[in-house]
Amino acid sequence: MNAPPVRNVPALLQALREEEFTGTVRVSGSPGGTIHLRGGLVGAIETPGAPTAASALLTTGRVDDEAWLAACATEPDADRVGAHLVAAGLVGAAELEIICTAAVFDGAFAMALGPAGGWETGDREPALVAAPGAEPRALTEEVTRRTGLLARTGVTPGELARLRPEAAGDPGSGAMGFGDGSPGAWLSRRHRELLDGVNGRRTPRDLAFALGRGLFAVMLDLHRLEALELIRWEARAAPGNRPSTAPRVAPEGLTGPVPGGGPLPRRRPGGTSPARNHGERGEKGGE
Repeated sequence: MNAPPVRNVPALLQALREEEFTGTVRVSGSPGGTIHLRGGLVGAIETPGAPTAASALLTTGRVDDEAWLAACATEPDADRVGAHLVAAGLVGAAELEIICTAAVFDGAFAMALGPAGGWETGDREPALVAAPGAEPRALTEEVTRRTGLLARTGVTPGELARLRPEAAGDPGSGAMGFGDGSPGAWLSRRHRELLDGVNGRRTPRDLAFALGRGLFAVMLDLHRLEALELIRWEARAAPGNRPSTAPRVAPEGLTGPVPGGGPLPRRRPGGTSPARNHGERGEKGGE
């Protein structure tokens, strides 16, 4: 089945959904990433911009390294590792589904924060996937919602992701220690842990990986800490000196606007068919 020509990754994923495609879509760019599909649903996204489900499980200590390595040795096909973890009682089935699904949406959001290049489709690659996976349309709509929320901070989400927050006030004043009477002592545990990780050198992405938390959640919590005057951001670029990431109109076949800077690489004229191009993994759209 040949899909109609598409202009960007959301439209491509929708076309592959209709074909119930199982395989990968590799997207070049910054940060770029690999999208894993199972029966047309997005089961996992691996990108340098956000932690994967496996990273979240290991970093938070929900599954220890030894148990993870044992599971991988028992199930070389990563698609079955999740079922092994559940059967071994290392994580609950519902909890694992939530973690894997959250990682899919966070990965899509992270890929939407930087410029993208082209794409190529390929055969299935083992991955810790969400079951059953995310609908491409729902994924696009949620990315749009998230970028819209963060745009209210006064800077684009892409710019916000590159800034390095630092603790406000004198580090020796106790603001980071949370002793009695210290600023932030009344914060929730997740806010305190995030504030403890802020040092003026880490970006939101760095903090997300360090804590094993989603990038979007970290960025929202940093905005909250800024509103409470517990952190401050480094100097921001003037509006005229940064690329526009304003929302654009979604392509035909998708509902809702597509976030600017999103996972929307466009093919240049003369590109190959966007949907099933198995065996043509060396060809990338837009290159």
